[in-house]
Amino acid sequence: MSEAASPIRRHSSTNADQTPTNTSRDRVKRVVRPKLTWTLAGWLLLCAVMILVVSVLVGFGLKQLSTAGALPGDLAVERWLADQRTGTIDGMTKVGSSLANTQTAILVAAVAFFALRIWLGRFYESCVLVVSLGGELLIFLAVAALVQRPRPPVERLDAAPPTSSFPSGHTAASVALFGFLAVMLWRYADRRLGAVLALALALIPFVVAASRMYRGMHYPTDVIAGALVGGVWLFCVLAVLLPPPSAIRRDV
Repeated sequence: MSEAASPIRRHSSTNADQTPTNTSRDRVKRVVRPKLTWTLAGWLLLCAVMILVVSVLVGFGLKQLSTAGALPGDLAVERWLADQRTGTIDGMTKVGSSLANTQTAILVAAVAFFALRIWLGRFYESCVLVVSLGGELLIFLAVAALVQRPRPPVERLDAAPPTSSFPSGHTAASVALFGFLAVMLWRYADRRLGAVLALALALIPFVVAASRMYRGMHYPTDVIAGALVGGVWLFCVLAVLLPPPSAIRRDV
């Protein structure tokens, strides 16, 4: 009886040994990086130019409509938010707005650069982060310089930077930075923890956008445009430089 049972035990043990695992380290190892070529660089440049052209056209259109008084809702939202101001909300939105200011973005990106290197054991994703945030910055600066939409005619709670109102650079930067980090956590971290952290990071752009509008720095259409600029550019960067999500199996 014991001899008959032993093959079964050995068979079960063998099956257990062969059961595939799906740890975060396994997912990291399975990722295949694309070979960097001038073709990939050309695709990214094409994406950047298309985002720039479309953003400038939309920005000029919004600027003309706003000047002609054809966007009453845009200004009405800003005036309503200005009427709702309190000391508590002022303080909360100051923190929310600072989540994507220049100093914070540089600090978070620098920490994330080395954290990704240590976690994943390579610099590739760290460099892609630089492309995501740096490309967004260049696109934003070009669009803002060309469109030059005036900021809302309400009291502003922050000193106005030299750039114009369209698009919201804070919102675009928060999407390009925190959106990228959310994707990294979703792809590579353990399923539950990665999902929770990714969701928390994905909410930051909404906090930033609401804070910027509340503080009188942007119209609603400015923050929507900023989110789209950052989001579309992030999508292009991930599509060109990182494997698609389908290439990484997740626990079900």
